[in-house]
Formats: sequence, structure tokens, C-alpha cells
Amino acid sequence: MNSITDIPPIEVLENLDLLRSDLESKIPPKKLDQNLLIASWNIRAFGNLTRKWDSDENDTPKRDLHSILCIAEIIKRFDVIAVQEVKDNIRALRDTLKILGHNWSLILTDVNKGKVGNGERMAYLFDTRRVQMSGLAGELVVPEEWEDDINDGAMAKQFVRSPYAVSFQSGKHTFILVTLHILYGDSPKSRIQELKGIAKWLSSWANDMNAYHHDLIVLGDFNIDERGDLLDKTFLSEGLYVPPQLQKKEVTRSIFDQTKYYDQIAWFDGPPNGPKLSMKFLNGGNYDFVPLALQNRGLTKNSLSWLISDHYPLWAEFKV
Repeated sequence: MNSITDIPPIEVLENLDLLRSDLESKIPPKKLDQNLLIASWNIRAFGNLTRKWDSDENDTPKRDLHSILCIAEIIKRFDVIAVQEVKDNIRALRDTLKILGHNWSLILTDVNKGKVGNGERMAYLFDTRRVQMSGLAGELVVPEEWEDDINDGAMAKQFVRSPYAVSFQSGKHTFILVTLHILYGDSPKSRIQELKGIAKWLSSWANDMNAYHHDLIVLGDFNIDERGDLLDKTFLSEGLYVPPQLQKKEVTRSIFDQTKYYDQIAWFDGPPNGPKLSMKFLNGGNYDFVPLALQNRGLTKNSLSWLISDHYPLWAEFKV
């Protein structure tokens, strides 16, 4: 059986060189004491893997060692990345960490049980040379008093996959990331109450003078269909801000549908007396891995989505 630490075949090494060069041309470099690169990526069914360099049509799962090398190459471009859709089996995640090396660390939730939880976890991977955990980790819970405000007790069962908040420190600056994966549901309308509950929770926390820290950044898969639709407006209803660079038409989220707006990175940006991010936002975008990841394997987009993902990673650069 092959191992992720074995020397890959020459065609895999050549493909990784191409991917690496493309990433260097499109993702800002890490600059000591100058910038911070935060990302979010829903990696489709990130669970088990087949320990071959090139899986075939009879293998289950399809994700193979070549795929893991590509995923790790993308992840290492960032300082901290929130990953959604990590499954109960974390073999692929463990192999990814082996490739990232001893300077990288991980924190993740337990498995969301039940049918709607889909056996998922949420995780953060981070480069310990650039970012360290600063003490806070927890899942968001809706206070009972809010249930009627959110809509006739619609949130009485809590969030389907509890948003996961973890505090990090870069240099002398501390910030809290909150990652989530909104339930897709039977229709867009079914997502509204969960989005409303999360926006209200984040606003309350950010406005609390006794909070652990005021710099909150929320990121993840919000399953928002279109810019400006009701889901988008609900998400932004409590003052969350998405920078123009992440609202551009070309900054797509899905490899299948260029109009979808599923993934977000957002924070509070005022009003003057309200919560405001202290870090300066510099730039942001997605990374389109489709042309180069697993090149020359003759894959359809659907096949590629099971090997890499059906979502593009979304990133934001801040000045620190």
C-alpha cells in the first residue's frame, strides 16, 4: 500500500510544480510581521481516502494521495484556514497534516450526529510559525430568550451544525474566527432562520463590552444562492460586512455554478459606535484549482469535486 510520505510518481511531481507556480502568482506571499492570510474552504466529504496515487473507477472513496498533495499545497498558502465538511473519518485530514509538516496544527469539533448533521466536523488548520491559539474555543448556542425573536421558536433545536469559534493570535493581535456550515435544506427559505439566528448571535457577541475580544471574523459555507437575495440580506441584517473584493462577479464559490455565493468571509465594520475590525483588510479572492489540480487525468468536474472539492477556497489578506 502506498503512503503519503512516499516519493510520488514523476507525473504527480510535475503536476504539483505547475500548481505551486500558479498559487505563487495568485495568492499573496506570507510576509513576516506584515500580513495575515485567512481562508475558508468547504472540502467535499473530507473523510476517508484511497491510498493510491491515482484512484480508478472501482475505488471508494475516489480521493487519492495525489489529491491530498494538491489540497495540502493550496492550504499551506494561508496562515489559518477554516475547513467545513470534515467527516467522522479523518484519514484524509491526517495525511494532509503529514504533508503540511510539524509547523502546522489542528483543532476541530466532534462529529455532528443525526441525519441533518451529515456526520460532519468543522476544523481549523494553522501555521504555528505565524498563528497560535490564544485560549478560546467553543460552539455557539442560542439563548432560549431569543427563540421568539428569531421566529416562533424556530431555533429551539439549536443550529444544525453548531458554529465553531476559536481565538488566535498573530504577533500581538488576537482575533476570533467563527466558522459554520448552514443546512442546505429543502429550499432557500428553510435556511433563513438559521442565518438570522447566527447573525443575531454574532452581533450580540461583538457588541458585548465584556466579550473575550472584539475582532470577530465569520467564515464558512452559508449556502447563500445569489448576491442581494433574501438569504444574503438576512446574513447581513445585523451589520456584517463583506468587502467589495469578495463580491466581485469573478470571485465565484462553486466549481459547477458560477452564480452561487455559498461561501463568505465577513466581519463588523461599524457604525462609528458599533463593533469594528481593528485589522486592516488588504485584499481577497478565491482560488480556481480546476485547470491545474490533477491535470492530464481526463476528469470531469464531478469527478474532480470528489477528489479535491466542489467549492473554491475563499481567502482574505489583512495587515497586522
